[in-house]
Amino acid sequence: MKKGGVLHPQLNRILAETGHTDMLTICDRGFPVPLGVERVDLALTDDLPAVTDALRAIAGEFMIDCIIITEEMQAFSPERVALLKELMPDARWKVLPHVQFKQLCTESRAVIRTGDTTPYANLIIVSG
Repeated sequence: MKKGGVLHPQLNRILAETGHTDMLTICDRGFPVPLGVERVDLALTDDLPAVTDALRAIAGEFMIDCIIITEEMQAFSPERVALLKELMPDARWKVLPHVQFKQLCTESRAVIRTGDTTPYANLIIVSG
């Protein structure tokens, strides 16, 4: 039995299989998961877990080189952007329009769905 860290078996496998420069998307409950991209559904109820909860857990076991967010997150959820930068102060940041973000998501190794209800809470982490 694993002592701690990420306990979700599917997510553990994905983290172990992810290589340098691979992308993982962590999304809110309403984000359209692209066909053909593996889906890890963590959502239990509204805001449980939040994208930030998943990011904290994953960051403990995963080398994050870059975090990609949307212009819409900056505009509609600036408090979330501030929290993310507080959680990941050493990460490089990239900002894209939401439409371009959704297109890039199709290249993700997996999409990790949370129960987050924050507008435009989605992000992509790029493996370091």
